[in-house]
Amino acid sequence: MAASESVNPVDLLREQVEGASPDVLQAMIKTFAQAVMSAEVDAMCGAGYGQRSEERVNSRNGYRVREWDTRAGTIDLAVPKLRQGSYFPDWLLTHRRRAEQALVSVVATSYLLGVSTRRVEKLVEQLGVRQLSKSQVSEMAAHLDAQVEVFRNRPLDAAHYTFVWMDALTMKVRENGRTVNVHALVAVGVNADGQREVLGLDVASDEDGAGWLAFLRSLTARGLSGVQLVISDAHRGLVAAIGAALPGATWQRCRTHYLRNLLTKVPKSAQPWIATLVRTIFDQPDAEAVRAQFNRVVTTIEAKFPAAAEHLDHARDDLLAFTGFPREIWRQVWSNNPQERLNKEIRRRTDVVGIFPNRAAIIRLVGAVLAEQTDEWTEGRRYMGLELLAKARLVTVDADQHDTDHADPSPIAA
Repeated sequence: MAASESVNPVDLLREQVEGASPDVLQAMIKTFAQAVMSAEVDAMCGAGYGQRSEERVNSRNGYRVREWDTRAGTIDLAVPKLRQGSYFPDWLLTHRRRAEQALVSVVATSYLLGVSTRRVEKLVEQLGVRQLSKSQVSEMAAHLDAQVEVFRNRPLDAAHYTFVWMDALTMKVRENGRTVNVHALVAVGVNADGQREVLGLDVASDEDGAGWLAFLRSLTARGLSGVQLVISDAHRGLVAAIGAALPGATWQRCRTHYLRNLLTKVPKSAQPWIATLVRTIFDQPDAEAVRAQFNRVVTTIEAKFPAAAEHLDHARDDLLAFTGFPREIWRQVWSNNPQERLNKEIRRRTDVVGIFPNRAAIIRLVGAVLAEQTDEWTEGRRYMGLELLAKARLVTVDADQHDTDHADPSPIAA
């Protein structure tokens, strides 16, 4: 395959875009890559293609075809050859992003283990990869496993993690000849620099207190400290695990998930009215107004739906934990919505696989996605301002001091 040197890459890119080709992304990547290689070879030769020059030190000698696996699929490149020496671009050897490596590795591993062979062949085609050898799969998996393990076991030494979001995602895995459900436990925190950071990942057989407690203890063993508020759905056993592993931390029940639960307590015709009432609680300007509106909403609902009012009143402390922190960050800490967006990204990758061949494959793929997401958060803007974080910690310290000052005197002091 020969690459035409007379075509202007910019003109070709413009033609591809204007033509709305279904393979426009692949064509654009290929054109750009060919232009980069041509420029590099021209620099090595000391003169451009077909150009006569006294400064020329080498010349081209045709091309060799190389398949390049990219995010847009497999692209055929024409790599220039030299008459003297050799040329091969280093960037062509660079692996793709971690999450995509993991996805290909998991799918290929499933194939090699005989899991839904016909289905996996279609998945590999959807990924745009034409074929993978066993050695490629093994090498990729070993490389990824090492990266993910370093990420999962890194020290959590970024000082205080004031706010932590936690969630569990159900995955299907093949174990002992059966397909069973396991739970991927994920924790995300805001570090002392105001950046979000994935703190940990683990896979548990059951989403119960023992699984959450072991997960939280593994985080504290790595250095997790300073947690003042944990935001999550009402996972079974999580609240008790927070009390045991993170003393001093408060639990904020996700308002979005709770509202869905509350609406199941009333007839469908009344659900819009109930939802509107409950949302007014969170529209108040300060903590005192929030608590006053909560009382009014409970009273209003009680007149028609006593069971729903009792359910809401029972969840009062868990739903209003956010009011102990600065008003400016309420929207960020009163629900698990930030975690839900991360969950969608995880699901986008895991849904391609469907049933995982083993738990290690779950850790490999989800861990790669989370490591990649943490990198993006680190490069992005702060999730919370440093002044607000300091203010949040100060509010908690003041509250603790207030409790100490008003504690009952001991018999000795009396």
